[in-house]
Amino acid sequence: MVCPPRSGLAAATLASSLSLIINLTGCAGLLLENDGDRPATARPLPPGIRLTVGQLPSSGGCRLTYSRYQPAQPTTTAPVIIGHGFLRSRHRMTDLAIALAANGIPAATLDFCNMRPWTGAHVQNGRDMLALARHLDASPVIYAGFSAGGLAALLAARMDAASLGVLTLDLVDSQGLGTAAARRLRVPLLGLQGEPTNCNAQDNAQAIFAASPLARMQRIPGASHCDFESPTDRWCLLVCTTPPPAPPADASEPAPLPAQILAMATRAVQSLQAGTPIAIGPAMALAGETLLISRQGKVGRVPRRRIQTEVAVRSEGMAADQQLAYPLPVERAE
Repeated sequence: MVCPPRSGLAAATLASSLSLIINLTGCAGLLLENDGDRPATARPLPPGIRLTVGQLPSSGGCRLTYSRYQPAQPTTTAPVIIGHGFLRSRHRMTDLAIALAANGIPAATLDFCNMRPWTGAHVQNGRDMLALARHLDASPVIYAGFSAGGLAALLAARMDAASLGVLTLDLVDSQGLGTAAARRLRVPLLGLQGEPTNCNAQDNAQAIFAASPLARMQRIPGASHCDFESPTDRWCLLVCTTPPPAPPADASEPAPLPAQILAMATRAVQSLQAGTPIAIGPAMALAGETLLISRQGKVGRVPRRRIQTEVAVRSEGMAADQQLAYPLPVERAE
Protein backbone atom coordinates (compact mmCIF):
# COMPACT_ATOMS: atom_id res chain seq x y z
CA MET A 1 0.00 0.00 0.00
CA VAL A 2 1.37 3.38 -1.02
CA CYS A 3 0.35 6.32 1.13
CA PRO A 4 -0.17 9.72 -0.48
CA PRO A 5 2.22 12.53 0.46
CA ARG A 6 1.36 14.20 3.71
CA SER A 7 0.65 17.53 2.01
CA GLY A 8 -1.73 15.91 -0.45
CA LEU A 9 -3.45 13.94 2.29
CA ALA A 10 -3.85 17.07 4.42
CA ALA A 11 -5.34 19.01 1.51
CA ALA A 12 -7.77 16.19 0.69
CA THR A 13 -8.79 15.89 4.34
CA LEU A 14 -9.35 19.65 4.61
CA ALA A 15 -11.49 19.74 1.46
CA SER A 16 -13.54 16.75 2.64
CA SER A 17 -14.05 18.31 6.08
CA LEU A 18 -15.12 21.65 4.64
CA SER A 19 -17.53 19.95 2.26
CA LEU A 20 -19.03 17.98 5.15
CA ILE A 21 -19.52 21.16 7.19
CA ILE A 22 -21.32 22.80 4.28
CA ASN A 23 -23.64 19.84 3.79
CA LEU A 24 -24.41 19.73 7.50
CA THR A 25 -25.37 23.40 7.61
CA GLY A 26 -28.14 22.86 5.07
CA CYS A 27 -27.87 26.54 4.23
CA ALA A 28 -27.02 26.28 0.60
CA GLY A 29 -23.86 27.98 0.57
CA LEU A 30 -20.28 27.69 0.73
CA LEU A 31 -19.35 30.49 2.70
CA LEU A 32 -16.10 29.85 4.31
CA GLU A 33 -15.21 33.46 4.76
CA ASN A 34 -17.42 36.34 5.67
CA ASP A 35 -15.58 39.08 3.83
CA GLY A 36 -17.64 41.73 5.54
CA ASP A 37 -16.91 45.24 4.37
CA ARG A 38 -13.81 44.32 2.37
CA PRO A 39 -14.36 44.70 -1.40
CA ALA A 40 -13.89 41.44 -3.26
CA THR A 41 -11.87 43.19 -5.96
CA ALA A 42 -11.20 46.76 -6.95
CA ARG A 43 -13.51 47.09 -9.95
CA PRO A 44 -13.98 50.45 -11.64
CA LEU A 45 -17.61 51.31 -12.23
CA PRO A 46 -18.76 51.80 -15.80
CA PRO A 47 -19.55 55.42 -16.73
CA GLY A 48 -22.98 56.57 -15.66
CA ILE A 49 -23.30 54.45 -12.50
CA ARG A 50 -23.19 56.02 -9.05
CA LEU A 51 -22.31 53.89 -6.02
CA THR A 52 -23.34 54.84 -2.49
CA VAL A 53 -22.85 52.81 0.70
CA GLY A 54 -25.10 53.02 3.72
CA GLN A 55 -26.27 51.23 6.85
CA LEU A 56 -29.55 50.59 8.59
CA PRO A 57 -30.56 48.65 11.69
CA SER A 58 -31.76 45.10 11.27
CA SER A 59 -34.68 43.91 13.37
CA GLY A 60 -32.33 41.07 14.34
CA GLY A 61 -30.24 43.49 16.40
CA CYS A 62 -27.24 44.15 14.17
CA ARG A 63 -26.59 46.84 11.57
CA LEU A 64 -26.57 45.79 7.94
CA THR A 65 -24.45 47.49 5.30
CA TYR A 66 -25.69 47.95 1.76
CA SER A 67 -24.31 49.18 -1.55
CA ARG A 68 -26.59 51.03 -3.94
CA TYR A 69 -25.91 51.15 -7.68
CA GLN A 70 -27.83 53.92 -9.41
CA PRO A 71 -27.75 54.43 -13.19
CA ALA A 72 -27.64 57.99 -14.47
CA GLN A 73 -30.51 57.20 -16.84
CA PRO A 74 -32.73 54.58 -15.19
CA THR A 75 -35.11 52.65 -17.40
CA THR A 76 -37.38 51.56 -14.55
CA THR A 77 -38.61 52.69 -11.15
CA ALA A 78 -38.47 49.15 -9.75
CA PRO A 79 -35.01 48.42 -8.28
CA VAL A 80 -33.57 45.00 -7.54
CA ILE A 81 -32.53 44.01 -4.00
CA ILE A 82 -29.81 41.34 -4.20
CA GLY A 83 -28.86 38.84 -1.49
CA HIS A 84 -25.56 36.93 -1.20
CA GLY A 85 -24.87 33.32 -0.31
CA PHE A 86 -24.32 31.69 3.07
CA LEU A 87 -21.62 33.55 5.04
CA ARG A 88 -20.58 35.52 1.98
CA SER A 89 -20.91 39.27 1.58
CA ARG A 90 -22.57 41.80 -0.70
CA HIS A 91 -19.29 42.21 -2.60
CA ARG A 92 -19.77 38.75 -4.12
CA MET A 93 -22.82 40.06 -5.98
CA THR A 94 -21.12 43.18 -7.32
CA ASP A 95 -21.02 42.09 -10.96
CA LEU A 96 -24.75 41.39 -11.07
CA ALA A 97 -25.54 44.78 -9.56
CA ILE A 98 -23.26 46.49 -12.09
CA ALA A 99 -24.74 44.52 -14.99
CA LEU A 100 -28.23 45.59 -13.98
CA ALA A 101 -27.26 49.23 -13.45
CA ALA A 102 -25.47 49.28 -16.82
CA ASN A 103 -28.84 48.36 -18.33
CA GLY A 104 -30.62 51.18 -16.51
CA ILE A 105 -31.88 49.06 -13.61
CA PRO A 106 -31.17 50.38 -10.07
CA ALA A 107 -29.79 47.66 -7.79
CA ALA A 108 -28.71 47.27 -4.18
CA THR A 109 -26.70 44.56 -2.46
CA LEU A 110 -26.63 44.00 1.29
CA ASP A 111 -24.75 42.08 3.95
CA PHE A 112 -26.79 39.58 5.95
CA CYS A 113 -25.49 40.63 9.34
CA ASN A 114 -27.50 38.01 11.24
CA MET A 115 -25.86 35.03 9.51
CA ARG A 116 -23.57 32.88 11.61
CA PRO A 117 -21.69 29.65 10.85
CA TRP A 118 -24.26 27.78 12.93
CA THR A 119 -27.37 29.46 11.50
CA GLY A 120 -28.40 30.78 8.14
CA ALA A 121 -31.00 33.12 9.70
CA HIS A 122 -32.98 32.77 6.46
CA VAL A 123 -36.26 34.28 7.64
CA GLN A 124 -34.44 37.22 9.22
CA ASN A 125 -32.48 37.69 6.00
CA GLY A 126 -35.76 37.95 4.13
CA ARG A 127 -36.94 40.57 6.61
CA ASP A 128 -33.69 42.48 6.12
CA MET A 129 -34.16 42.50 2.34
CA LEU A 130 -37.69 43.82 2.84
CA ALA A 131 -36.38 46.44 5.30
CA LEU A 132 -33.81 47.62 2.76
CA ALA A 133 -36.50 47.90 0.09
CA ARG A 134 -38.56 50.06 2.45
CA HIS A 135 -35.49 52.12 3.40
CA LEU A 136 -34.84 52.86 -0.28
CA ASP A 137 -38.53 53.56 -0.99
CA ALA A 138 -38.47 50.66 -3.45
CA SER A 139 -42.07 50.05 -4.45
CA PRO A 140 -42.48 48.17 -6.70
CA VAL A 141 -39.39 46.02 -6.23
CA ILE A 142 -37.78 42.79 -7.43
CA TYR A 143 -35.91 40.48 -5.07
CA ALA A 144 -32.96 38.43 -6.29
CA GLY A 145 -30.28 36.33 -4.68
CA PHE A 146 -27.67 33.61 -4.93
CA SER A 147 -27.89 30.33 -3.01
CA ALA A 148 -29.11 31.15 0.52
CA GLY A 149 -29.62 34.71 -0.70
CA GLY A 150 -32.07 33.34 -3.23
CA LEU A 151 -34.01 31.73 -0.41
CA ALA A 152 -34.05 35.06 1.44
CA ALA A 153 -35.25 36.78 -1.74
CA LEU A 154 -38.11 34.30 -2.05
CA LEU A 155 -39.12 34.86 1.57
CA ALA A 156 -38.94 38.64 1.14
CA ALA A 157 -41.14 38.52 -1.96
CA ARG A 158 -43.65 36.39 -0.08
CA MET A 159 -43.81 39.08 2.64
CA ASP A 160 -43.89 42.11 0.33
CA ALA A 161 -47.08 43.03 -1.51
CA ALA A 162 -45.04 45.47 -3.64
CA SER A 163 -42.90 42.70 -5.12
CA LEU A 164 -43.01 42.18 -8.89
CA GLY A 165 -41.21 38.85 -8.75
CA VAL A 166 -38.17 36.86 -7.68
CA LEU A 167 -34.98 35.83 -9.46
CA THR A 168 -32.85 33.11 -7.88
CA LEU A 169 -29.35 31.97 -8.81
CA ASP A 170 -28.54 28.34 -7.92
CA LEU A 171 -31.14 28.46 -5.18
CA VAL A 172 -30.90 26.13 -2.18
CA ASP A 173 -33.72 25.37 0.24
CA SER A 174 -33.34 24.90 3.98
CA GLN A 175 -35.76 22.90 6.11
CA GLY A 176 -38.53 23.36 3.55
CA LEU A 177 -38.75 27.14 4.05
CA GLY A 178 -38.56 27.88 0.35
CA THR A 179 -41.06 25.21 -0.64
CA ALA A 180 -43.60 26.49 1.87
CA ALA A 181 -43.14 30.08 0.66
CA ALA A 182 -43.42 29.07 -3.00
CA ARG A 183 -46.80 27.43 -2.40
CA ARG A 184 -48.22 30.81 -1.36
CA LEU A 185 -46.22 32.99 -3.72
CA ARG A 186 -48.38 35.30 -5.87
CA VAL A 187 -45.66 36.64 -8.18
CA PRO A 188 -43.42 34.92 -10.74
CA LEU A 189 -40.38 33.02 -9.51
CA LEU A 190 -37.60 32.66 -12.09
CA GLY A 191 -34.57 30.51 -11.33
CA LEU A 192 -31.24 29.87 -13.00
CA GLN A 193 -29.77 26.62 -11.68
CA GLY A 194 -26.43 24.89 -12.02
CA GLU A 195 -25.73 21.18 -12.02
CA PRO A 196 -26.41 19.21 -8.81
CA THR A 197 -23.34 19.53 -6.56
CA ASN A 198 -22.42 19.44 -2.89
CA CYS A 199 -22.81 23.23 -2.58
CA ASN A 200 -26.39 23.45 -3.87
CA ALA A 201 -27.45 20.50 -1.71
CA GLN A 202 -27.64 18.31 -4.81
CA ASP A 203 -30.15 20.66 -6.41
CA ASN A 204 -32.71 20.46 -3.60
CA ALA A 205 -34.43 23.61 -4.95
CA GLN A 206 -36.34 21.46 -7.43
CA ALA A 207 -39.05 21.05 -4.79
CA ILE A 208 -39.42 24.84 -4.62
CA PHE A 209 -39.93 25.26 -8.37
CA ALA A 210 -42.41 22.37 -8.37
CA ALA A 211 -44.42 23.98 -5.57
CA SER A 212 -45.56 27.07 -7.48
CA PRO A 213 -47.39 27.30 -10.82
CA LEU A 214 -45.71 30.71 -11.23
CA ALA A 215 -42.21 29.25 -10.98
CA ARG A 216 -39.87 28.36 -13.81
CA MET A 217 -36.31 27.09 -13.74
CA GLN A 218 -33.60 27.24 -16.42
CA ARG A 219 -30.75 24.75 -16.09
CA ILE A 220 -27.30 26.06 -17.04
CA PRO A 221 -25.42 23.00 -18.35
CA GLY A 222 -21.98 22.60 -16.84
CA ALA A 223 -22.42 25.44 -14.33
CA SER A 224 -21.04 25.04 -10.82
CA HIS A 225 -22.27 26.81 -7.71
CA CYS A 226 -19.39 29.30 -7.92
CA ASP A 227 -20.42 30.43 -11.42
CA PHE A 228 -23.48 32.18 -9.95
CA GLU A 229 -21.65 34.64 -7.71
CA SER A 230 -19.36 37.16 -9.31
CA PRO A 231 -16.66 37.78 -8.42
CA THR A 232 -16.13 34.46 -6.70
CA ASP A 233 -12.98 33.39 -4.83
CA ARG A 234 -10.63 30.51 -4.13
CA TRP A 235 -12.66 29.30 -1.16
CA CYS A 236 -15.69 28.62 -3.27
CA LEU A 237 -13.59 26.94 -5.93
CA LEU A 238 -11.84 24.82 -3.29
CA VAL A 239 -14.96 23.56 -1.56
CA CYS A 240 -17.58 23.30 -4.28
CA THR A 241 -17.28 20.45 -6.72
CA THR A 242 -17.07 21.36 -10.40
CA PRO A 243 -19.37 19.42 -12.75
CA PRO A 244 -18.10 18.21 -16.13
CA PRO A 245 -18.25 20.96 -18.77
CA ALA A 246 -21.24 20.93 -21.06
CA PRO A 247 -20.52 19.91 -24.67
CA PRO A 248 -20.41 22.96 -26.97
CA ALA A 249 -23.57 23.61 -28.95
CA ASP A 250 -21.52 24.57 -32.01
CA ALA A 251 -17.98 25.34 -33.08
CA SER A 252 -18.06 28.92 -31.80
CA GLU A 253 -16.27 29.86 -28.59
CA PRO A 254 -18.92 30.33 -25.88
CA ALA A 255 -18.74 33.15 -23.36
CA PRO A 256 -17.58 32.17 -19.86
CA LEU A 257 -20.43 30.76 -17.79
CA PRO A 258 -20.47 33.64 -15.26
CA ALA A 259 -20.88 36.11 -18.14
CA GLN A 260 -23.68 34.03 -19.65
CA ILE A 261 -25.43 33.87 -16.28
CA LEU A 262 -25.17 37.64 -15.78
CA ALA A 263 -26.69 38.23 -19.22
CA MET A 264 -29.55 35.79 -18.59
CA ALA A 265 -30.20 37.22 -15.14
CA THR A 266 -30.40 40.72 -16.60
CA ARG A 267 -32.90 39.59 -19.25
CA ALA A 268 -35.00 37.85 -16.62
CA VAL A 269 -35.11 40.98 -14.46
CA GLN A 270 -36.06 43.11 -17.45
CA SER A 271 -38.98 40.78 -18.16
CA LEU A 272 -40.12 40.87 -14.54
CA GLN A 273 -39.97 44.65 -14.51
CA ALA A 274 -41.95 44.96 -17.72
CA GLY A 275 -45.01 43.62 -15.93
CA THR A 276 -45.83 41.60 -19.05
CA PRO A 277 -45.33 37.90 -19.74
CA ILE A 278 -42.01 36.65 -18.48
CA ALA A 279 -39.52 34.49 -20.32
CA ILE A 280 -36.19 33.04 -19.30
CA GLY A 281 -34.05 32.31 -22.32
CA PRO A 282 -32.43 31.22 -24.46
CA ALA A 283 -34.56 28.05 -24.25
CA MET A 284 -36.22 26.07 -21.49
CA ALA A 285 -34.09 22.97 -21.63
CA LEU A 286 -35.99 20.80 -19.16
CA ALA A 287 -39.51 20.94 -20.54
CA GLY A 288 -38.54 21.66 -24.12
CA GLU A 289 -40.43 24.92 -24.20
CA THR A 290 -40.30 28.46 -22.88
CA LEU A 291 -42.85 29.35 -20.24
CA LEU A 292 -44.42 32.80 -20.27
CA ILE A 293 -46.20 34.08 -17.19
CA SER A 294 -48.24 37.24 -16.94
CA ARG A 295 -48.47 39.25 -13.74
CA GLN A 296 -51.98 37.87 -13.36
CA GLY A 297 -50.63 34.33 -13.44
CA LYS A 298 -51.79 33.42 -16.95
CA VAL A 299 -49.41 31.06 -18.63
CA GLY A 300 -48.38 30.63 -22.25
CA ARG A 301 -45.77 28.37 -23.83
CA VAL A 302 -43.43 28.73 -26.78
CA PRO A 303 -42.80 25.45 -28.66
CA ARG A 304 -39.18 24.65 -29.38
CA ARG A 305 -37.90 25.55 -32.87
CA ARG A 306 -34.48 25.09 -34.38
CA ILE A 307 -34.27 28.68 -35.56
CA GLN A 308 -33.42 32.14 -34.29
CA THR A 309 -36.61 34.12 -34.50
CA GLU A 310 -38.56 36.99 -33.05
CA VAL A 311 -41.35 35.22 -31.24
CA ALA A 312 -44.62 36.91 -30.42
CA VAL A 313 -46.82 34.78 -28.21
CA ARG A 314 -50.13 35.39 -26.55
CA SER A 315 -51.59 32.76 -24.27
CA GLU A 316 -55.29 32.04 -24.28
CA GLY A 317 -57.08 34.77 -22.38
CA MET A 318 -54.00 37.01 -22.20
CA ALA A 319 -54.63 40.66 -23.05
CA ALA A 320 -53.06 42.13 -26.16
CA ASP A 321 -51.02 44.62 -24.15
CA GLN A 322 -49.47 41.68 -22.28
CA GLN A 323 -48.18 40.11 -25.47
CA LEU A 324 -44.46 39.39 -25.50
CA ALA A 325 -42.13 39.95 -28.42
CA TYR A 326 -38.85 38.36 -27.35
CA PRO A 327 -35.91 37.02 -29.39
CA LEU A 328 -35.58 33.36 -28.47
CA PRO A 329 -33.34 30.69 -29.98
CA VAL A 330 -35.59 27.65 -29.76
CA GLU A 331 -35.87 24.28 -31.42
CA ARG A 332 -38.64 22.92 -33.63
CA ALA A 333 -40.21 19.73 -32.32
CA GLU A 334 -40.51 17.69 -35.52
